[in-house]
Amino acid sequence: MDETELRFAAGAIRDADSVVAMTGAGVSTPSGIPDFRSEGGIWDQYDPMDFHISRFESDPEGFWRDRIGMVDAVFGDGVEPNSAHEVLADLEREGHLDAVITQNIDGLHQRAGSEEVVEIHGNGGRVVCTDCRKRYDAEPHFESVREGGPAPPTCPSCDGTLKPDTVLFGEQLPEYALYRSQALAEGADAFLVVGSSLTVEPAASFPRTAAGKGATLVVVNLDSTTVSDRAEYDFRVDVVDALPRLRREVLDGG
Repeated sequence: MDETELRFAAGAIRDADSVVAMTGAGVSTPSGIPDFRSEGGIWDQYDPMDFHISRFESDPEGFWRDRIGMVDAVFGDGVEPNSAHEVLADLEREGHLDAVITQNIDGLHQRAGSEEVVEIHGNGGRVVCTDCRKRYDAEPHFESVREGGPAPPTCPSCDGTLKPDTVLFGEQLPEYALYRSQALAEGADAFLVVGSSLTVEPAASFPRTAAGKGATLVVVNLDSTTVSDRAEYDFRVDVVDALPRLRREVLDGG
């Protein structure tokens, strides 16, 4: 990681009026959460069609029992935010980051202290009623099903069916999250991509939109991304190593 380039990237973030970060699975893998799509990832271990919206609608009991099995195996106990999550929360707290757009569903950004988080794929720690649309903490309902309670669980308010508050295969992404992400990308002076290979649309379009509007594009990812050739700064390093160094330069290098 070139120190001169790091200082210039930090200066671009420090001097920008609006800074947006977009994160992918590479931010959470150091916390012990497997990637979904890479070789050996979650979808190599589970059949994605078991978690399709059509399965939820046709076999909600089987969907829920399989879902909880997958959640317990993947997320387990003791998953905590890592230094990359903490750096992004620190940058927001210090006024150097306006928002985080995340493809992740683990809620670790919020647990690290980030407040402006746009979750374009939802949040696995919540459930939503398919009738009244009220949202609840997922864990009590997960625990009820684990202990042999009814599956699917039902809404405490209207007795409707509860669904994980994530975007299942076959579902559209939430409109508000897409509109908010697009607006953030269009208004950014600096756009930071962290731990995402940018292979999934429409998320992959946001850094391109930002760059097209003149934003300085900073990429931190182990592998090349679809915008590496457009990025002013492209760091092929582990996010938990790079982001603390970037934070020091942003906060102390001015």
